[in-house]
Amino acid sequence: MRLQRTKGRCILVINKTDLVKKPELKMAHEHLNLLYKFEKVFMISALKNDGLSDLMNYLSEVASVSPWFYEEDQITDSSTNFLSAEITREKLFLNLREELPYSTAVITEQLEEKKDKSLVIKQIIFVLKDSHKKIVLGKDGSNIKKINIKARAELEKLFECKVHLFLFVKVRPWIDRPEEYIGNA
Repeated sequence: MRLQRTKGRCILVINKTDLVKKPELKMAHEHLNLLYKFEKVFMISALKNDGLSDLMNYLSEVASVSPWFYEEDQITDSSTNFLSAEITREKLFLNLREELPYSTAVITEQLEEKKDKSLVIKQIIFVLKDSHKKIVLGKDGSNIKKINIKARAELEKLFECKVHLFLFVKVRPWIDRPEEYIGNA
């Protein structure tokens, strides 16, 4: 187990405790403690703000004082291309659910600002087979249209401007670039 080789401090945070009965939580806690002796265990419900203050206080105590890694207004170190692809990938998951082909990749091919400050984003959704392509597209393009609308709405919130999103679905065997596919592990 990788945790056994960890040299630093290791804590366990169990979230969504509001959805699980107390005996099941206790059993999960005991089982996980058998696998690894955690320095501390926190059971929280982020939704209900339960247990968060204990976790935050602990983290404040153990965090070393050092300069900030990123500027105050920097939200992430991920590229806009990556974030855009992840938003579309999320919409694929949420809209196709069980129908989603096991291995799917989303690549942002182009992200360009227009004179009117809007963005043009072109993405390719790679799937392994023609049958997967048909699932992603849906009857008369219904699935891809729904995914596009929802992804575009979230991208417009993220970038705070109008977004023109173009999605293309292509078949490509994963032997070409296995690291790009969801579910290839």
